[in-house]
Amino acid sequence: MLKILVTDGMDKRSVQTLKDMGYKITEQFFEPEELKEQVKSFNVVIVRSATKVRKEIIDSALQTGNLKLIIRGGVGVDNIDVTYAESKGIKVRNTPKSSSLAVAELALGHMFSLARFIGIANVTMREGKWNKNKYTGIELSGKTLGLIGFGRIGRELAKKAKALEMKIIYNDILGPTKDCPEYSFVSLDQLLTDSDFISLHLPGNEDESPVIGKPEFSKMKDGVYLINCARGSVVDEAALLEALNSGKIAGAGIDVFPEEPTKNLELVNHERVSVTPHIGASTKEAQKRIGEEIISIIKDNF
Repeated sequence: MLKILVTDGMDKRSVQTLKDMGYKITEQFFEPEELKEQVKSFNVVIVRSATKVRKEIIDSALQTGNLKLIIRGGVGVDNIDVTYAESKGIKVRNTPKSSSLAVAELALGHMFSLARFIGIANVTMREGKWNKNKYTGIELSGKTLGLIGFGRIGRELAKKAKALEMKIIYNDILGPTKDCPEYSFVSLDQLLTDSDFISLHLPGNEDESPVIGKPEFSKMKDGVYLINCARGSVVDEAALLEALNSGKIAGAGIDVFPEEPTKNLELVNHERVSVTPHIGASTKEAQKRIGEEIISIIKDNF
């Protein structure tokens, strides 16, 4: 009987489907030291972002040879040592098709929140303040949205932003795409210079060095808005705080952090920051699609 460990939660209907298929499912989060022991007993491990499957976990699993497949319920696999796992015969898969809509909508939500002071207005009104004259915002229509990374999520956000009459420019490491002629591919420097909003949709560097740091902030126009629903390591938080405090950055929407849960309370509490606790894929619809994709991956491999 196939034994499957689900460490970070999974759509309940999909879990029941796996049980109905005759698989033994264990739904439990383990801290790293305990996971090292538990992982020896399972054939499949399904994680989201909380569980890190590093070399020591993989080495422990190799002691029994039971583990054959690691599945990341989501897009990024930077919490898994993919190359090492696959070099030891353990397959690593993710679910890249399932959460694009949800992440794109959250990025757009942060854009609205920053442009119209929705988040901070909620806070101050509950404190008894009526800051009507303080919260003069901007309209998204007519503004330039620069997308750094133009995969599934970036394209979904581009479609939604175009419907709001924004101008879309993008940069991607793979170069210009042939099937989206309505959007303009530009150099990274031009994107940083020309954008009113910049949204990040890329996996980040392997060494976790930031893609956006002090040099990049200096190239941006004054009053730009930055959205990060990609990976926490993509942005230098110290440089972002400096840019926010100087007024270089008008606002930042952040769903991901280098350390989660984040301890950077200065950033989280900044009045021109809109924050969410890594909930990009946390919609009922996305979790259902992720569960269905996980089931398909298991069927294909066993």
